[in-house]
Amino acid sequence: MAAMATQSPTVSVIVPLYNAERLIASVLAPLRAMLARGEVTEVLVVDDGSTDGSVAVVQQHADVTLLRQSERGGPGAARNSGAQRARGEYLWFVDSDVIVADDAGRVLGDTLRQSSPQAVIGSYDDTPAARNFLSQYKNLVHAYYHRRGQRDASTFWSGCGAVRRDVFLALDGFDAVRYPYPSIEDIELGYRIIAAGGRIVLEPTLQGKHLKQWRLGNLLHTEVFRRAIPWSLLMLERGQLTDDLNVGRSERLRAALAGLALLTLIAAIPGWVPLWLPAASIIAVTFANRRLIGFFAARRGAWFALGALCFHQFYYLYSSAAFACAVASHLAQLPTRRSP
Repeated sequence: MAAMATQSPTVSVIVPLYNAERLIASVLAPLRAMLARGEVTEVLVVDDGSTDGSVAVVQQHADVTLLRQSERGGPGAARNSGAQRARGEYLWFVDSDVIVADDAGRVLGDTLRQSSPQAVIGSYDDTPAARNFLSQYKNLVHAYYHRRGQRDASTFWSGCGAVRRDVFLALDGFDAVRYPYPSIEDIELGYRIIAAGGRIVLEPTLQGKHLKQWRLGNLLHTEVFRRAIPWSLLMLERGQLTDDLNVGRSERLRAALAGLALLTLIAAIPGWVPLWLPAASIIAVTFANRRLIGFFAARRGAWFALGALCFHQFYYLYSSAAFACAVASHLAQLPTRRSP
């Protein structure tokens, strides 16, 4: 007699919403289709004080449950509010600027049924909506790291990630007090899930298309002040550097090579070092990033790959500077030891 297939757990989709009038209908479309197919239990949209027409767009869909925050508290608070009302065994968080793939509900269900993890995270796809260079670069880098990350992930990602509701509630959800704005509230939650003995699975075929358009100003502000510095401070507080995704040991080595290449280039201008030294540094940088270059080239061509490689070295430099600032801040906050 054939064994019966294990039933997939129930899933509640939670979408935090703030001023996404132009995007929210497209974001909801595949989720509503999954609801109609029975792949998810419900779709909850939690409005966090939108001042545009976002709420009116959501209200056009009777199959979507709209919740409204009494006051603006950030995406973490909005997700926490949705979790309190959700009925599913798992909470699937989807950002209001991410269109999940048509098969995402099935992929998530299969992963939950086969692995029974405490949480699952996915990835952006490799065809971001915005066509400008920085948007393509940023979203493709995310896809690259998540496709090469460890199966047992060390952090959580709320752009397209699911977590068991009982685990989420037992851990008091996202820390919306420390992170009252989009930041690393998902990463911090992931650390607590792991510390509690939970398992987070990275499933790169669970994908969504990112709609955000990156410009230099908002990219640098987000990368440095909302990501790099808070994440560095969090790792320093924990006393352990994460060895995964874009903060692994190999990435720290590549950051060091980027710094060395810059220093040798500067030193070569007045003739303080021979020209072969910066040339060798650039060769080392290219070799160390050869897989990333290949990923870029396969999707956007050689010229894009060259430009993306150069900007990626800039990313290593400002991320290293942010880490240094975090170390200085962390040391300044340590209590001074007094001699007996």
